[in-house]
Amino acid sequence: MRKFLILVRGLALVIAILAGGLLLRMALDSRVQAADWRTASTAPVGWAPDPGDYEPAIVQAYAASTVGWRGTFGDHCWIAVKPAGASHYRRYEVIGFRLARTGSAVVETDTPTPDQRWYGSPPKLLQDIRGAEAEKIIAALPAAVAAYPYPREYRVWPGPNSNTFIAHLAREIPELRLAMPGKAIGKDYLTGTVLARAPSGTGFQFSIAGVLGFLVAWQEGVEVNVLGLVFGADPMHFAITLPGVGRIPARSDWTGGKHDSEQLD
Repeated sequence: MRKFLILVRGLALVIAILAGGLLLRMALDSRVQAADWRTASTAPVGWAPDPGDYEPAIVQAYAASTVGWRGTFGDHCWIAVKPAGASHYRRYEVIGFRLARTGSAVVETDTPTPDQRWYGSPPKLLQDIRGAEAEKIIAALPAAVAAYPYPREYRVWPGPNSNTFIAHLAREIPELRLAMPGKAIGKDYLTGTVLARAPSGTGFQFSIAGVLGFLVAWQEGVEVNVLGLVFGADPMHFAITLPGVGRIPARSDWTGGKHDSEQLD
């Protein structure tokens, strides 16, 4: 009994520390204090090569903090691709408010700058694959998008949402090798099952409706999902993941500016 009480007190202390950190971040984070999302910057940050200057095929995946206070807890993810010689990128994502307007939350847009800020939040580069390997992924994308089972459903929590969609694409196309950030709430909302391949394709995960589960994979490490909040440890890369904080230290490909052929991570 004494050991149990010590465990409960320890967990309560950890939760209190995390809650205090999250509240402090919400108070100090300029994105949380932003008054109007309509005037927030959508300028590109320079991750994506200019399609007019870059001939080879390219596939990139991004994540950025969501708008306002929700950005403390959640990221929005998207994928952009450019076939060899194309004059623009095709950007794939799910956007909730588009569901009421068009009948589908799945959005495909053509853009020369897929690395735009997400309503003021700079994107992190999750994956960057180029050349022949990128062409194979691009060829597989239309079928994977068409197979997404929730184009007419959207829930911020626990899913299906934008991150559910990107995780679905990653599972359908293992060549993406996409490890999604811990703050991508909805990534663990599995499509019609409780057991599936991890988004990176390097392990497996168990999840009940995206609110309780765990993941074990070579690329992601070990993650535990409780009510959409992810706690994780990646001993292979000496990193941990905390709710509202994300991965510590961050993946090198989020700041390194290099592409997959340079063997980042």
